[in-house]
Amino acid sequence: MSGLFKNRKLLIVTKHGKEAVLAPKLEKALNVKCMVASSFDTDMLGTFSGERERPGDALTVLREKCKRGMEEEGFDLALSSEGSFGSHPNIFFASADEEMLMLIDTKNNLEITTRVISLETNFNAATINNHPELVRFLELCKFPSHAVILKKSQYDYTDMVKGITDYDTLYKAYDFLKGKGGCAFIETDMRAMHNPSRMLVIGQAADKLIEKIANECPECSCPGFGMTSARPGLPCSRCGHPTKSTLYHIYCCQKCQCCENRWYPRGIIKEEPEYCDFCNP
Repeated sequence: MSGLFKNRKLLIVTKHGKEAVLAPKLEKALNVKCMVASSFDTDMLGTFSGERERPGDALTVLREKCKRGMEEEGFDLALSSEGSFGSHPNIFFASADEEMLMLIDTKNNLEITTRVISLETNFNAATINNHPELVRFLELCKFPSHAVILKKSQYDYTDMVKGITDYDTLYKAYDFLKGKGGCAFIETDMRAMHNPSRMLVIGQAADKLIEKIANECPECSCPGFGMTSARPGLPCSRCGHPTKSTLYHIYCCQKCQCCENRWYPRGIIKEEPEYCDFCNP
């Protein structure tokens, strides 16, 4: 592992308890001392409950979190995390948790990111009209180990109750909101400290980031030598024509611009005819 980070202080920019899973892994692997941002409110850059929109894509927000955290608290090494939830990009009708981590080192002019997409999420939301519907939703979302949020309706944030983890609070809030408009809107609370499933995926992203940091450039030994793009063209085993399947990955260094192709990342040199546009149009 690179010694660039040894004995340095690493700022984890979060207000949702992510340091619980991130700090032990990072301190052990990078030999850093993790600190948690105390002054910067990451909710200024978007909330899962919807009252504040995210001002840009995940990468933009990750950089902004690190930048503001470092500026406000005087660090030159910071890590931020950003989660996104919705439909899985490749599996229909399945919800997914996409977690991204970014480490920025202004001392060495480095930015290292990683991304994990997982099906292990309880992400869900529904309009609830009665108690049986409420009970069914709670069973699906792993309540009470995973918190929920109640609102009058999806986009009405008045009287919203977050972080509900007990039945007494839940039923009181539900009855109150239902009495206001005849129904209530419930959603899973996706803030990390209220969502153990998400914490596990964040931990997986940390493992992947550590693995990427350990991958050094073959030319200049800069950490974070990682895949930047992929090229299709794996030949069909029947007709030999190039398919859309990946032929090689391109790895590049952000310091010296060294690049190398890593062929056959799936460990196969031919693709099955069923994935060929000529054999299976």
